[in-house]
Amino acid sequence: MTLTARQQEIKDEFIRIRKTWAPQWESILRMDCEYLNSYLQLSAVPFKHNYLEDKVKEFIYLAMNVSSTHMFAPGVSLHLKLALDFGATGDELMEVLQLASSVGIHGANVGGRVLTEVLTEQGVTVNRDQDDQRCARLKAAFMAFQGHWDLSWDTLVALDPDFFERYVRFAEVPWKKGPLEPKVKELVLCAIDAAATHLYEPGIKAHMRSAIRYGATQVEIMEMLEIVSVVGIHGALIGGSMLEEALGARARH
Repeated sequence: MTLTARQQEIKDEFIRIRKTWAPQWESILRMDCEYLNSYLQLSAVPFKHNYLEDKVKEFIYLAMNVSSTHMFAPGVSLHLKLALDFGATGDELMEVLQLASSVGIHGANVGGRVLTEVLTEQGVTVNRDQDDQRCARLKAAFMAFQGHWDLSWDTLVALDPDFFERYVRFAEVPWKKGPLEPKVKELVLCAIDAAATHLYEPGIKAHMRSAIRYGATQVEIMEMLEIVSVVGIHGALIGGSMLEEALGARARH
């Protein structure tokens, strides 16, 4: 379908600023190009400020898209390619995927606390591990690579130290051998927690503190938040093409 002069202008500007284009944008461009332009101007801010290098921006986009709370496959494919174009290595990208995979533990973080509250409400004795030395060792092992501790971990390690121990071994993998600098790891983890699809406030605070400790600045953290804050556009990306198809089908009948 031929684009109008205005539609083509917006598409060209999108490619110039974002260094990419995907078929999913075509439906929005055709149906409401000024809406797409307004999104472009919003999403362009981090690319105009450029406090984070391009491949780090793509790590953040990738983590947001691949997170178990979102799993937007077109975005995963797109940002993997862009990250490679910007010089990322396979090992770096694998590490981003590993970091993103740890988000599932938040079900146990929140659920463990709720379980304790419910058992107490029902008058049921909460069985906690009594091996204080083991719990202290597990806490120390966690702190060795995370550098922080949240009260939600106290509940989890006390309820099932076996599970917590295996989680530590799982989550520490990218910290033991991953090539990304600690600041970048923390920005990636913070991005996952801060995305509207997750919004895990304890994690946001913990990873912001750690990112700052590793040298992240206010503007770098804010740029990360600006990147994850555009996740809502994926609804229009998916729905726009479906709407265009539905309108086309109705017109044919």
